[in-house]
Amino acid sequence: MNWLWFAVGSAFFAGLTAIFGKLGVEGMNSNLATFIRTIVVLFVAGGIVTMRNEWQLPQHIATRPMTFLLLSGVATGLSWLCYYRALQLAPASWVAPIDKLSVVIAIILGVVLLGEPLSSKLIIGSILILSGVLVLAL
Repeated sequence: MNWLWFAVGSAFFAGLTAIFGKLGVEGMNSNLATFIRTIVVLFVAGGIVTMRNEWQLPQHIATRPMTFLLLSGVATGLSWLCYYRALQLAPASWVAPIDKLSVVIAIILGVVLLGEPLSSKLIIGSILILSGVLVLAL
């Protein structure tokens, strides 16, 4: 159940991200704000890797995982650029719920692309998330 603590931490810090980001883009270009955020993330992650002494790369880094890590980085960057621009244009209480549609998108992509099992629980949860986003967005 360790994963659950990290998932809750992710949700908590994502919530803070919306508020801090909204305050941070006031009077600043959203792309520059994203760049500054990215530098901070780089230093925080680098600091954690350094503190845990985890700089050792595997003997052989396979092309496929590295390609997907690079693509994930591109997707993250594009997501952050869009997110900060949206925060600049609308209240955080509008932007954050729509951003959480990423949960539904991840579920769909997990089932379609990764062959993850589809359950009634996933379907109902996705519908509830989508419904909540629609209620908050409209």
